[in-house]
Amino acid sequence: MNVLAIDTSNQIMGVAVVKNNVLLGEIVTNLTKNHSVRLMPAISQLMKDTSMSPEQLDEIIVAKGPGSFTGVRIGLATAKAMAWSLGIPVKGVSSLETLAYQGSFFNSYVCPFFDARRGMIYTGLYQWNRNKMELVGEEVNMQMNEWLERLANERKQILFLSQDIALHQPLIKEKLGNNAIIPDSIFHSAKPSHLALAGKYKQADKTHSLTPNYLRLVEAEANWLKAQKEVNQNG
Repeated sequence: MNVLAIDTSNQIMGVAVVKNNVLLGEIVTNLTKNHSVRLMPAISQLMKDTSMSPEQLDEIIVAKGPGSFTGVRIGLATAKAMAWSLGIPVKGVSSLETLAYQGSFFNSYVCPFFDARRGMIYTGLYQWNRNKMELVGEEVNMQMNEWLERLANERKQILFLSQDIALHQPLIKEKLGNNAIIPDSIFHSAKPSHLALAGKYKQADKTHSLTPNYLRLVEAEANWLKAQKEVNQNG
């Protein structure tokens, strides 16, 4: 089974090639550069380095969000186009779940999150069980302060993982104290090899109906719906 994993859902851009559950190679960058320009060259280089041709791929696994609206669309569009042209399955995996795998083997809750601006975050609570990450509850888009109050009530150690950890670390420590476990910075970057691992346990999606998981409406869409509601109320 030859697998290509693609993640452009946040600032981290990553691609990996896995053969029969063995990682052959991966490329990961943490740069504020355009994923749309860099993704296909990265895939091409990795395929060349691993002596793999597109025709040898058996499936593609892609991070479907939440995260950057543009980044998520780039990854999904690329994965779906490749899967359709090659006639192979595509699987969408939560970007939060992918990041949570950096906390594999931690014996309590793992909390991956991405900053969503204005005090909001995308997040979820995971736990390592039987060699995979399992979601505890649901992924949410909510105020960080409210989320931390909820976690404080758990009265358990919680491992926090995020590329945006520096923005929220003081509040995390204030709310959870010693129950907040924050590792070194290298652990806060999602890895495409973990995306491939997470996808191993997923069912294939229908290529054309695979859609982003934004966890919230794009601001323009939300504003349009609000305007339509006001029109209907006034009409």
